[in-house]
Amino acid sequence: MRLLNFMSAPRHRVIAGVVFLAPAFSCFLGLLLVVFGLSFAKDLRAAQVSAKPPNIIFIMADDLGYGDIGAYGQKHFRTPRLDQMAREGIRFTQYYAGSTVCAPSRSVLMTGFHSGHTRIRGNGSVPLDYGDLTLAEILKKKKYDTCALGKWGLGEAGSTGLPNLQGFDEWFGFLNQKKAHNHFPEVVWRNQQLWQFPENSEGKQGLFIHYKFTDAAINYIKTPREAPFFLYLAYTLPHKQVIAPTAKPYKEEEWPEPQKMLAAMIYRLDRDVGKILNALDDQGLSEDTIVFFCSDNGPHDQEGVDPVFFQSSGPFRGIKRDLYEGGIRSPMIVRWKGKIQPGQTSDQVWAAWDVFPTLTELAGLKVPLGLDGESMVEPLLNGKIKKHAPLYWEFHEKGFHQAARMGDWKAVRHGVDAPLELYDLSIDPGETQDVSSSNRRMIKKIESYLASARSDSREWPLP
Repeated sequence: MRLLNFMSAPRHRVIAGVVFLAPAFSCFLGLLLVVFGLSFAKDLRAAQVSAKPPNIIFIMADDLGYGDIGAYGQKHFRTPRLDQMAREGIRFTQYYAGSTVCAPSRSVLMTGFHSGHTRIRGNGSVPLDYGDLTLAEILKKKKYDTCALGKWGLGEAGSTGLPNLQGFDEWFGFLNQKKAHNHFPEVVWRNQQLWQFPENSEGKQGLFIHYKFTDAAINYIKTPREAPFFLYLAYTLPHKQVIAPTAKPYKEEEWPEPQKMLAAMIYRLDRDVGKILNALDDQGLSEDTIVFFCSDNGPHDQEGVDPVFFQSSGPFRGIKRDLYEGGIRSPMIVRWKGKIQPGQTSDQVWAAWDVFPTLTELAGLKVPLGLDGESMVEPLLNGKIKKHAPLYWEFHEKGFHQAARMGDWKAVRHGVDAPLELYDLSIDPGETQDVSSSNRRMIKKIESYLASARSDSREWPLP
């Protein structure tokens, strides 16, 4: 197994070969498309991708709100590199996290099943099992090199859920999500060994672990290889502890101290995403690499942070641990130079469980049957809006909560037998007016959907 060098790595430049079709063959393909229709077009698109599967980088922030990025309306602090990424690619306005808290959101992403079907439906110690097909495992079928960095939360040491047992060749970060609250840890995991940081021993704060995740990501990008790679970079910012090496560049702002530190954390997150994009540009890999950026759930309100102060949820109601839009609506920016037209904004509705089939198709593989997710390759590459099946979430803290989106209708309820609240997101994205009493037909339709949207779970039974 190749070891990552966190201090240095050889630099190289990869120039991708380009295959041009002869005019006569192009005409022949056009005729076949007419004869065989859209089904063949889909197969052809998969074949074209599979001829040279792209490198894939999936960056996920931790507790970053929809409104915490300039491209999504943030006015108080700056996120220039994420804003640039949006200008260079496509910005989605209706992408949803898999859950409103950390572990199930990651489980949804890795398995392609929403929170009513994925194995891990809440924060806790339940690991992924050997029978769970993960995104990394399916990409291995296309000979991808795979690496996970940052926060895992899907299996502790000695369990079946370890990243190295779930398809990742390389792993560096926190297995335990609670330990990931410490941004100056004494140890983190390097594959299945503990990696020590004496700079942080005995309470010292000599090394901000976020920087190491960025260094590892850049060095992984620079490592010479023949195979395509999948890099899953699950940053731990701006989750609590609300701390950074300094409050710069916002130290002099007349803000409460927790807000200064939160903005400083997001500043470092933004800057380091830029470093990763720069590394791709420097290595000549930007046209061979599709990069995704999103958050795992809405903003938090811990350690003195007020999510209203910066309007971190944007125009939406709720925060982390809510199934209202502010708890689950996430920024999603995708860049793929030369493949995705820059400067786009898309209202395509999609969610974290769609990432699995999307990346599977991008890799030129057949999407497994039975997933909750749908491939979003067409909206990504061609900008076309597709109708999405109903979206579903459940949440098991302080009782049982459910939410569903069906078209522009959004329903939320708090309890197994609780009445549904209903909102029309087309005119009320802030979910301020419950219109359930005047839309009984839609309520019945959503109730019928919810009755079959989930499967029973031994670990997360209904109350």
